[in-house]
Amino acid sequence: MIRGLHGLFYSSEPEAMRSFLRDKLRLPHTDVGEGWLIFDLPEADIGVHPTDESGEPASGTHDVSFYCDDIQGTVAGLRSRGVEFTQEVADHGYGFVTYFNMPGGVRVQLYEPKYQKRNAAPKRAAAATRAAPARKRRAAAKRRVPAKKKSRR
Repeated sequence: MIRGLHGLFYSSEPEAMRSFLRDKLRLPHTDVGEGWLIFDLPEADIGVHPTDESGEPASGTHDVSFYCDDIQGTVAGLRSRGVEFTQEVADHGYGFVTYFNMPGGVRVQLYEPKYQKRNAAPKRAAAATRAAPARKRRAAAKRRVPAKKKSRR
């Protein structure tokens, strides 16, 4: 059974690209050795688009987009970390869209979907549920008073 999607960016500046994904986009990652970082994304989806009447983009073309829940807030946060956007946010029907460039000349779309992501809400709710016991333990630890030692007589 397929469990996810592994994507690749080819860049003439791979170290700069890895740093960009780690430091500017703040994607969680695993260092698998010798500077190779594998970035772990919590969600993925795939769409299939037709080519236009002129055959563009060429059949076989792939594209990578990042999506978020709040495009204005995400763009502001990324800009504060030095990410440069190539256009302002625009309504594309399926969502609110903008683009930015990464090292090596890789252009990426960022969008806020207007459609409901399947299973997105249950995943967030499950994460909150898993976090609740930890919050309760921390709160209880703060309230706890150290037990008095019994004196030996």
